[in-house]
Amino acid sequence: MANPSSSTVHSEPIQDFSHCHDGIVSKLDMLGELPDLLAPAARARDIAEKAVAFFQVAIFEHHQDEERELFPAVLSSAEPGEETAQVKIMVKRLTDEHRELEALWKQLESGLKKLAKGHASDINVTEVQRLVTQYKAHASYEEAAFLPLSQTILGRNANHMSALGLSLHMRHTPAKVNATYI
Repeated sequence: MANPSSSTVHSEPIQDFSHCHDGIVSKLDMLGELPDLLAPAARARDIAEKAVAFFQVAIFEHHQDEERELFPAVLSSAEPGEETAQVKIMVKRLTDEHRELEALWKQLESGLKKLAKGHASDINVTEVQRLVTQYKAHASYEEAAFLPLSQTILGRNANHMSALGLSLHMRHTPAKVNATYI
C-alpha cells in the first residue's frame, strides 16, 4: 500500500477551509442586501397601517354621508322626469360601487392588518391594485358627473344646500350630554 505523499496530506485540509469561505461570502452578500430592504419593508408596514385606519374612519364614513345625506338630498331636489331618472341611475351606480369597493376592502383588510404589524401576509397584490384602480375610477366618475349635477340641482334652492350642510355638520358633531340636575 502506497503512502500518500506528505504534500498531498497537508494541502487538502487547507483547501477545505478555502472552499468554506465561498458559502460564507455568499451568505454575507445576502446579509449585505438587508439594509436596502429594511426601508421598503418599514414603508410597506406604514402604508398598510395608514390604509387600515383610513378605510375604517374615512372611507366607510364618506360612503355613509353620501348615501344618507347627499344622495337623498339630490334625489328629492331633482326635477321630476328625466333629471330624477338620471339621478336614480347615478345613485344606484355609486351605491353599487360602494358595496363592491367595501367588499373588496374586506377581502384585503386582514392581510393589511398583519402587514401593518410586521407579520407575514399573503395579501393578494392583484386585488390591492384592483381596489386602487376601481376606487380611482369611482371617484373620477363622481367628481366629473355626479357632483356637478348635484351642485346644479341643489344650487337651485339655497335652502336645500344649507340643509345638506347642516345635516352633514350634525352627523359629525359629537352629541353633548347635559349633566345638570334640578
